[in-house]
Parts: sequence; structure tokens; C-alpha cells
Amino acid sequence: MTTDNSTPVILPLQPNAAWEHARSSAYSAGRPLPYETVPLAEALGQILALDTTALQPVPHYASSAMDGWAVSGPPPWQLVTQEEPRAERWQIHKESGRRPLQPGQAVAILTGGMIPAGASSVLRSESGVVSGDDKLTLSSSARGDEPSVGEHIRPAGEEAAAGEVTITRGTVLNPAHIALAAVCGHDTLPVLRPPRVSLLLTGDEVIEYGLPEAGQVRDTFGPQLPQLVTMLGGRMDVVRRLSDRYEDVVAALSSDATDEMSIAMSSGDVLITTGGTGRSEADHLRQALEDMQAEMLIDGIAMRPGHPTMLARLPDGRLLVALPGNPLAAMMAVFTVLQPLLDGLRGAPLPPERHVLAGVDIEPLPGRTRLIPCRIEDGRAVPSPYFRSGMLRGIADADAVMVVPEAGCTTDEAVTALPLPWTVEQPPAR
Repeated sequence: MTTDNSTPVILPLQPNAAWEHARSSAYSAGRPLPYETVPLAEALGQILALDTTALQPVPHYASSAMDGWAVSGPPPWQLVTQEEPRAERWQIHKESGRRPLQPGQAVAILTGGMIPAGASSVLRSESGVVSGDDKLTLSSSARGDEPSVGEHIRPAGEEAAAGEVTITRGTVLNPAHIALAAVCGHDTLPVLRPPRVSLLLTGDEVIEYGLPEAGQVRDTFGPQLPQLVTMLGGRMDVVRRLSDRYEDVVAALSSDATDEMSIAMSSGDVLITTGGTGRSEADHLRQALEDMQAEMLIDGIAMRPGHPTMLARLPDGRLLVALPGNPLAAMMAVFTVLQPLLDGLRGAPLPPERHVLAGVDIEPLPGRTRLIPCRIEDGRAVPSPYFRSGMLRGIADADAVMVVPEAGCTTDEAVTALPLPWTVEQPPAR
């Protein structure tokens, strides 16, 4: 079974979208994907797609909460286990559940042992004394009313009745949930399928190893983006590197292409491209998308850095996130567009925002929201001096990203901060 994800959400084109609108639009573009059924061992960290119920009462039999004796009626009691004085623990569990007790009888029982038919309560071991003729009576430390009816008996279904919902849909499954599912009789769980992501790296000037020469740059996307996608709840599918030629870009994106450069044959739900989002003669991505008749959802965002970010829906239904070529600009585009999109696809809420006090005055930037790596110190956001679009040092040392409105801010003014995904736990699902 799957959820219905066949009808895409139609969003109006957002040229030079406001930062808040871009973020919400990206989230709305990602509808929860069909679910899949996985073994319990593979469900950790996944989002539960359907309510999970107890397949039988939990516990499924009445059991003892104490070591001692299952007794029937008031004292004294006659022990009925004389023939099994050396019984192993599992034998006592098994036999105590098979021998109906008559009033005035008792049987030894261990914690978790099955309560025999006819038992009215459990007398804990420190509250009883057994005489030489196997008579069980209350010890001097026992309460006067001990044991009361039902005392120290865990009734069947005490934790959950058969059919009762024990884990609700949308839950991010932790180890305790996995254990509870097992107790409730499940071997598998239905979970929302993580978005599958393909990555298309562009740039003739990019080198993967060693020291770059003049006109060359080291690849910053290949080492980080696959791991970041996984951290954001996606599942990496295909990673390809491409030259900066229009024909190669079209071939890589087109579903009709059959050569090995195409990644359209991958099973990805989301395609990420890096670079080529500008309007120069060397930037072909925008033209390729227009020629392919892709549906452009976001064409530029009124923010710095990361303005030339795009979001499009390809004719085959995949969503394309086009990241700028500068490394910090691309990272800000990830937090603004890619992270909300993946959360929408996996059924999680929008990434959380946090309100903090600005640690310094920041001047206005008319028409642009400014995203600045920062550290949170005593509840105040202290911006990094390394905030330009080509810099990575600031984000590497940051706790969060300040979201500074175009009017700027003053010291101790409340501003929004986005916690970085590696500094917080994954948010709960919706």
C-alpha cells in the first residue's frame, strides 16, 4: 500500500521570492512519499506512516510482579509444588500457569511468571514463611491486610489492549518505539520512504584532489553534500560530475536521454545541481530548464548569499534544486530550499526556528534578507566575520544561521536563528 502522491502541488512561480515565501513554497512542493514496510532492525530513525496497534494484549497473559507465591483466598495456604523442589526457573514459570489453585492453596512463582487459574493475588517472598509441613503463612513483616485481592498481579492487557494504538503515525522511531512494536507483536513497520536524491556536480574549473592552480577551485560539494543530504533525512542515489556544456546539461536532465551522462534514469525524487544558476554565457541550467519545459517554482530568492537559487519541477515529476556555485551561498540555499523540501517529502514539519537576541548591530540591506553564520553565546547571536558567499570558515564554526531582515537589526533586538542540522536532533514528524 502507498499514500497518494500522484498529484503534484501547483505553486505559482516566485521570481526573486522573499526568503520566508521561498522556504514555505519549497516545503509545500514536497508531498509525503509512498510508504514502505521495513524490518524492525531497519526502522530506527524512520517516520512511521500508519498508526501501529497492539496485535494482542500487552502483556498477553496475567503475570507476577514479584518473586513469591501465587495464592488463592486468605491464609494459611498449602503449597502444591512439593514434587518439584528443584524446578528450574522456566519450569516454575510454565507449571505455575498450568495448575489451577483451589482456595487455601499456593504455588511458588517468580517475577514475570504466569498467574495460575484460581489465584487471587501474589504474596511477595519477604511477606511469607513456609513451615516444615509446607504451610505458607504471613511473616512478622507482612501487612495485616496482605495480600489484597489482585495485589502484585499484572493483568493481561494492562499496558495495551489488543487493537489499541500504541505508536501514532508521524512518529520518528527511536529504540524504545522499536522495542514496543516488538512487544506488540510486530516484525515489520510501515515507514515513509526517505526521499531519494541524485546529485549533479558541474564546473570545468573544479578539481577533486590536491592544490588548485590559478583559475581552479577545490570541490567543496562532492565531499559534503551526500553526507548533508543523509543528515537531512534523504537517501543518496546517484552522484555524477558534468562539464559546463549546454548539451551535456540537457542530456543529464532529460528523461529521453539514453547516454551514460543522464541521471534521469535514476530512481531519485530530488535532483540537486551545483553551479550554473547565473545568467552569464557560461551558465546553461536556466536555459536548459526552459527548453525542457520544466515548471519553475522559485527563480531567485531575495537573500544574500544564495540569491540565484532555483526550484523546478521537471517534466517527469522530479523536483530540481539548483544551488549556486559559491560554497556558503549553496549552504544557505540548502537551509532555505532543500531542507524544507526534503522535510515535506518525508512528512516532517518545517525545520524549527529559534528566536535569539542580536549580539551586534547589523546594517540594513534593502530588498534582501541576510543569512549570516553565527554562534549563540548567552542567548545572543554573534555573527561570524566569515560570511561572504565563497567562505566556509564561518559556517564550520557556527551553531546557527541568523536571519536578518532587510531593515537590519540592533543589538539585543530579537532575530530568527536557524539551528544547524548537525547541532540539533531531527525534529519530530507531523
